[in-house]
Amino acid sequence: QVQLVESGGGLVQPGGSLRLSCTTSGITFSVYSMAWYRQAPGKQRELVAIFTSSGSTNYADAVKGRFTISRDNAKNTVYLQMNNLEPEDTAVYYCNAVRRTTFSQYWGQGTQVTVSS
Repeated sequence: QVQLVESGGGLVQPGGSLRLSCTTSGITFSVYSMAWYRQAPGKQRELVAIFTSSGSTNYADAVKGRFTISRDNAKNTVYLQMNNLEPEDTAVYYCNAVRRTTFSQYWGQGTQVTVSS
């Protein structure tokens, strides 16, 4: 059974920081590209950052320079360090695991991030 469990969300003031974690089980973590998506109320889910299985990273323009994605293959965990948070970053953040060669994709349950004073 595949599980992706996010943690680390919460309420933070503008300019603050949070670190999200996503711990996986039931997959061979190292061969999956891991990503963070977010969905704000009334908006479509959007890609925030991705860390591929080959080691490359990519970010949405809105978070470049503020967010950092990292992964620890030994712990089967991907992280999203979010700095200088803005109210526009308020959303439910979802962890995603994808392996294109087998058309496999899995989602976590999401964690709420609220940026407000």
